[in-house]
Amino acid sequence: MMKIIRIFFKSLGMLLLLSIVFIIVAALLATLSDYKPPEKEILNPQGPASANQISNDRVSLMLWNIGYGGLGSEMDFFYDGGDKVRPTRGYYNKCFAGIEVFLSENDNIDFILLQEVDLKSRRSYRSNQVEQIKNLFPRHQSVFAKNYDVLFVPVPVNNPMGKVVSGLMNLTGFEAMTSERISFPGNYSWPKSIFMLDRCFIIQRFVVKDEKVLTLINTHNSAFDDGELRKGQFRILRKIAKAEYAKGNYVIIGGDWNQNPPGFNPDNIKNGDAAGKNDLPNVAENFMPTGWNWAFDPLVPTNRDGSQAYQKGQTSTTILDYFLLSPNINPIHIKTIDLGFEFSDHNPVVLEVEFLISNCAGDN
Repeated sequence: MMKIIRIFFKSLGMLLLLSIVFIIVAALLATLSDYKPPEKEILNPQGPASANQISNDRVSLMLWNIGYGGLGSEMDFFYDGGDKVRPTRGYYNKCFAGIEVFLSENDNIDFILLQEVDLKSRRSYRSNQVEQIKNLFPRHQSVFAKNYDVLFVPVPVNNPMGKVVSGLMNLTGFEAMTSERISFPGNYSWPKSIFMLDRCFIIQRFVVKDEKVLTLINTHNSAFDDGELRKGQFRILRKIAKAEYAKGNYVIIGGDWNQNPPGFNPDNIKNGDAAGKNDLPNVAENFMPTGWNWAFDPLVPTNRDGSQAYQKGQTSTTILDYFLLSPNINPIHIKTIDLGFEFSDHNPVVLEVEFLISNCAGDN
């Protein structure tokens, strides 16, 4: 019996040692290959544009965090407190096919802002989602900006996430004047920083028919921090938004903010989903000067809890995906499309806006 006990503890020790060595080697490789994006990077749009300027007074936009096709309603996720790392190949194929169908059905929308689009990651079976989505829109120009590029994510140890390359993607039929990837300042401390996202946003500018400019920003703010990184990211976005508006530009910021919008009340969710209480405060009502509009649909949630598979009426939900509009833009209609989180842990949001010629700049 003592011999068996010794063998057991010896095997346990070896397993522990191998786990430690595995983590050290993974950390070393990740440090040597750590993605260090510049503060500002010029993006080269791919594909043709149908028009060189915006000729209408109204445009439509859609934003959607597609969850790399790996976070459909049947999935939980270990970062959110669940157990799973990635879906089966069959379930991934099903979810991403559903994403493709939905995007194709909405190819008449003027601007499409996506988050968590993968580029040959292990978690999405090394699919080139950027190319697949681009091919759905042959008359659209597209840009892609990485915010996650890790050679090997070693957690969880029993089933590592492995290689991840992912980011933000914009698609539109209008030709962009400028397209840039802007890094958010600040990050986690080492070694966590080498395995986490390098947060950023895409900023593009488009000519509007009255020779003004639309500044469009696609953002995906931090999720797994104590809120301090998010605060800094919000300050950066505010500074840029106010500066662009001071030039007389129209400004639209959309994305996955990972924080509730001003005025969010979970009791207003009326589609039968369970409204969860977010542990983060709403964005402050006075965060932007008077006249700026936060556009969101208060009746339908945009995000669900990922600690378990989705169950209607039981899984906690909230609103994290929305738009910020400058005072010279009038929100006409906004609607969260209730897909029941079938293909992603986020629902898409569609917005229609109108440019106001008479209101070009305001209180900053």
